[in-house]
Amino acid sequence: MELHNYLPVAFRTQIAPSDLKGAEEIRLRVGQPLEIMYADEKCRKYGELHVGQLREMLNYLSGYSPYAMEEELRQGFFTVEGGHRVGVSGRTSYQKKGRWNEMNPLSEINGLNIRIAHERKDCARPILPWIYHGRSIYHTIIFAAPGVGKTTYLRDTIRCLSRGEENRRGLKIGVVDERSEIAACHRGVPQNDLGPRCDVLDNCPKEQGMRMLLRAMSPEVIAVDELGLPEDFAAVGESAKCGVAVLGTMHAGQKEEVRERLLDNGLAGILSEVRLVGLNRKEDGTRVLQIWNGEGACLWRSW
Repeated sequence: MELHNYLPVAFRTQIAPSDLKGAEEIRLRVGQPLEIMYADEKCRKYGELHVGQLREMLNYLSGYSPYAMEEELRQGFFTVEGGHRVGVSGRTSYQKKGRWNEMNPLSEINGLNIRIAHERKDCARPILPWIYHGRSIYHTIIFAAPGVGKTTYLRDTIRCLSRGEENRRGLKIGVVDERSEIAACHRGVPQNDLGPRCDVLDNCPKEQGMRMLLRAMSPEVIAVDELGLPEDFAAVGESAKCGVAVLGTMHAGQKEEVRERLLDNGLAGILSEVRLVGLNRKEDGTRVLQIWNGEGACLWRSW
């Protein structure tokens, strides 16, 4: 379905399909204007959203089956055809399950945030010469502040490595897509192009997924989004011991933050085999890159 057709009918006459060109997010909040956010941080506002219109759009997005998406709503997001990720806000509640409290699916939904999927093919190609290492790659961390484009660059790096280069074979890559943002699976089918040699575990915790891939899929590279928890880094260490490179992203503003977190989580032994890729966004929306080795020495920059 075209993204424009997901909009409430009352807004389709106000918003032309061309208005969505270059858009990164569509935000809907009850009682507030519908907002379209662009890469250059500009914003367009339309009308005022009512509860009925929010429910109308949720029906379009879910194929008129919001209750069939209870597990996704429990996590606060779901993925629609085309790879677009829909974040949901609303009322939360919990139920006792054994010794633990488990969150119920969100109810009384009051807001949606559609993060528009963009496949920027070949955007990661400048990175490749700096991360190849023998027949595989260095452990590579792409870091940036939220919303700058880490996942976009991660996705394209996976695609390029999986396809291979003129003088390099394609690598077997296992992807742990914990929040369905990398492959953007819809009904089990990846909506994004990750290349021909890629195996995807969708909606799977990183720690468990990395170990499952190691045991079952003989990957040469394991790719994950947003490393952060101690158990994530423990799985990175386990992968390294098995000779498997890890390609991941991390929320951070400076390379020192990334190095400190690797050290704090017991990964000092792999720093000589690490590449850090810093990503920033200029005011006009263009991205700039800088690459360091694990010791913090700058290898290349794009500006």
